[in-house]
Amino acid sequence: MTQGSSPQLRITEIFHSLQGEARTVGLPTIFVRLTGCPLRCVWCDTEYAFAGGQLMSLDDILAELDSFGCRRVCVTGGEPLAQPECLPLLTRLCDLGYEVSLETSGALSIAAVDTRVSRVMDLKAPDSGESHRNLYDNIVHLTRNDQVKFVLSSRSDYDWARFKIDEHSLLGRVSDVLLSPTHGTLDPRDLAEWIIADGLEVRFQLQLHKLLWNDEPGH
Repeated sequence: MTQGSSPQLRITEIFHSLQGEARTVGLPTIFVRLTGCPLRCVWCDTEYAFAGGQLMSLDDILAELDSFGCRRVCVTGGEPLAQPECLPLLTRLCDLGYEVSLETSGALSIAAVDTRVSRVMDLKAPDSGESHRNLYDNIVHLTRNDQVKFVLSSRSDYDWARFKIDEHSLLGRVSDVLLSPTHGTLDPRDLAEWIIADGLEVRFQLQLHKLLWNDEPGH
């Protein structure tokens, strides 16, 4: 849907916080959370973004972002690529000189995403209940500007992730391979010890925003 010449997107929230994960963890970042997601991962922590939200024109979104005075933007969801107008948003942000990342489930094509964007793409492990939705065609589009994330709930999830890292040569394809324990399900120490024991050259991460704000919206 468009209003005049400015596309519209359905937005759950726009807020300024610290990046909680990925390679820019801890850095001040503006988050644009788009509404809607076709997946239903069992451990999802953003179910409030499945529906609702408000329609905002691209021009209004950009004006709000400018008001924060921060040059780092993360477009997230839900699943942001479920809204086609996400693509022009990403390109406009890059054109305006923002450092842009996109958090995407990996279930929808990233082929048309501006390559200036750092695409943080999930591969859904079996315990998520949505591993059958992984779109492996996306892997050929990944570059050293991108990151791949695995959220793991068990040792079997970890073993699956390790296999996928090798199968698709992910360590040589992207800048970072990120392994996270499902909050409250997998003991972070267990995951850390498995990575160390296997000498796996990945980035272990905890979600900083959960530790600081317990997943409150707006953080």
